[in-house]
Amino acid sequence: MPLETSARIALELADRGFNAEREAVTLIAGAERPAAVLEAAVAETPDDALRVEAADVRAVLQREAAESRGSGPPSVSSGESGTAAPAETPVAPETEGPSARRGSGEGPGGDHTDNPSSGSPGGTAVADAASSRTPSPETDVTVTGDVTGESTGTGEYSDFVDLFRDRYDRLSRQLRGRVNHRPTDSLEAAPGGTEAGIVGLVADKRSTANGHWILDLEDPNGTFPVLLLKDRDVFEYADEILTDEVIAVEGTVADDGGILFVDDLHFPEVPRTYEPSTADRHVQAALVSDVHVGSQEFHADAWGRFADWLHTPEADSVEYLLLAGDMVEGVGVYPDQDEELSIVDVYEQYETFAEHLKAVPGDLEIVMIPGNHDAVRLAEPQPAFDEELREIMAAHDARIVGNPSTVELEGVSVLMYHGVSLDEVIAELPESKASYEEPHHPMQQLLRKRHIAPQYGGHMRLAPEESDYLVIDEVPDVFHAGHVHKIGTGKYRNVLTINSGCWQRQTAFQRSVNIDPDVGYAPIVDLDTLDLTLRKFT
Repeated sequence: MPLETSARIALELADRGFNAEREAVTLIAGAERPAAVLEAAVAETPDDALRVEAADVRAVLQREAAESRGSGPPSVSSGESGTAAPAETPVAPETEGPSARRGSGEGPGGDHTDNPSSGSPGGTAVADAASSRTPSPETDVTVTGDVTGESTGTGEYSDFVDLFRDRYDRLSRQLRGRVNHRPTDSLEAAPGGTEAGIVGLVADKRSTANGHWILDLEDPNGTFPVLLLKDRDVFEYADEILTDEVIAVEGTVADDGGILFVDDLHFPEVPRTYEPSTADRHVQAALVSDVHVGSQEFHADAWGRFADWLHTPEADSVEYLLLAGDMVEGVGVYPDQDEELSIVDVYEQYETFAEHLKAVPGDLEIVMIPGNHDAVRLAEPQPAFDEELREIMAAHDARIVGNPSTVELEGVSVLMYHGVSLDEVIAELPESKASYEEPHHPMQQLLRKRHIAPQYGGHMRLAPEESDYLVIDEVPDVFHAGHVHKIGTGKYRNVLTINSGCWQRQTAFQRSVNIDPDVGYAPIVDLDTLDLTLRKFT
């Protein structure tokens, strides 16, 4: 059984009811007769244990190596007869990995890519390298901003009022220190020439016959119009403003009153001085999304290569896997979707997804949020998968949370959002500031606005809650999204933004709307430096 079947070893153990340490799988894969070692390791594992440990496998290999040095024939061996067991003869792991520099180039996100399918180490070298790995400390994950179990909205008009009032209150607190805010009702009586500032929610936005822009800004006291003149510097931001977002403006009340001429404009923004947190040890996270199991175009081979790579020594530092929604293709999501399905039952789709998830190492800490193709409510914020689906996907004991959620990994905060609002931002903003080809740009717009989905009333479905779960109260260190099936990576004021592509080749529907997906990429983030490596598995 060659090394490239590491994922199949993990699946075989999962079918027997066991998770497995990554090192345990690597040791089995590196053995001369892996099937026999697997059987012996399962027998070695205590009856009440749920995971095959590397120590169990090493015990098997050491025992059989000792037998092979005796008079009787060995039943299994980790290498050639007469050699010591892997734990006794460590070989330094390869620093570059089996394919770290093979076929490298510039990928869609501008980072180095490589193809791990073009060769991999095998035999005792891999087993020895894995056996020298120092066990990592317990993983450290906390989750905030999850609506699961906290939803209170009934869809009444008053719920929406409460939602937008909460949005205004929280975002206005971020802006009040930048302007001399005056309530809108006091400006109505202000004399011409008065200098003033307003913090308000954009209730309306319209252009004049002369090419200027008028915004109606709303606060709890009323609404007041402000004018962005096309010949002033501030006008360059006019095309970035969305209705329902909260902004601050400064300017002068017109001589005849009734309107404010804007001299300066502020978004809630990421502070220019923002410094992200980092882990205090070398540890990595794989960020992926949009698996779409159940589609005829799900790229199972690419996922298999990704799972195999995770079992190699090169991926020893990858201890977290973050999945940003659309685990399955779903049913009835877009017109004539049934013609493009390989699995028509949504529960069977999740069962198949669970089988593919079993192929990744059992010691990964997995966090999953839903997306718009998943079997949860479409309105955002989305609660996590229900108990029935959790049970189907229970093999790795994944942390299953709502969309969006902020996940803290060893001190590094990762804002996970599936990304449906990116469609609205791309539709409303000019292509130079938001496009599908560079999806990290609209993500950076959301960071500027400090809100996941600032505009309401388009295709974006919004669930009214007492608290606006889509406000970005705390600046994340990493912003991870998917949905648009394109790779996009960048940094905005030191916040790493990643749109992680997909695992689904182009469907007929995508072809009809001119979507050319980036398939089989896995962004790998070093949590101690926030450096990014973009790996390609197609």
